[in-house]
Amino acid sequence: MGEPKNVTISESCGKWFIAVQAEREVETPLHQSTSVVGLDWGIVRFYTLSSGEYQEQCQPLKKFLPKLAKLQRGMALKKRFSNNWKKVKARIAKLHHQIANIRKDFLHQSSNDISRNHAVVFVEDLQVKNMSKSSKGTKDQPGKQVAQKSGLNRAILDGSPFELRRQLVYKTQWRGSLWHPVRQQNTSRTCPESWGCGHVSANADFISAVNIREAGLASLACTQPSHAVSASWQEPTEGIHA
Repeated sequence: MGEPKNVTISESCGKWFIAVQAEREVETPLHQSTSVVGLDWGIVRFYTLSSGEYQEQCQPLKKFLPKLAKLQRGMALKKRFSNNWKKVKARIAKLHHQIANIRKDFLHQSSNDISRNHAVVFVEDLQVKNMSKSSKGTKDQPGKQVAQKSGLNRAILDGSPFELRRQLVYKTQWRGSLWHPVRQQNTSRTCPESWGCGHVSANADFISAVNIREAGLASLACTQPSHAVSASWQEPTEGIHA
């Protein structure tokens, strides 16, 4: 198990949790796959891979939002800090805890699948705070279509792409694969070089994922010496097909 370093005890919604952190030395694993993929974040789909795989959105908050709103309205009608008010508040906290657990399980399953099945994962280096910045604007420059943008922001945050990204960083290291951010713009509007011009009708997220993959391979070739890249990370011999 390793040498124990610290113990953390926490409480959430009436349940107690103990987390024990230990330290031990492990050998750097060698990933068994030779798959190299680009990953594109999405709104309709949570993510799309250049291999053609994709994951639909989970968005547990959206699913439970009507129930949550009903509880919040009921709480507003109760006398503040009364027993009935406290009971409703506890139910709201329990529902938020359930939403968080559903999202957490979904994200861990997604990051496990990606890191386990692919030796190299290229991800567009997007800033989530820019993706979900305030839609209200300022007093001098008020925002437009605030309601629509607010709904879009909620959908992005409900999906938690930033948490998937965080998990991929350490899980790829655990499994001996490589996570590499790619600075790329207009990835869904540009036809991949390996395709020519015959695939413009393909899914935009898929096109973006392929472009991220190609940009990532080019970036890696320029920044990594040949001996620094593991053989399991080399370009597969199979071509990419729409």
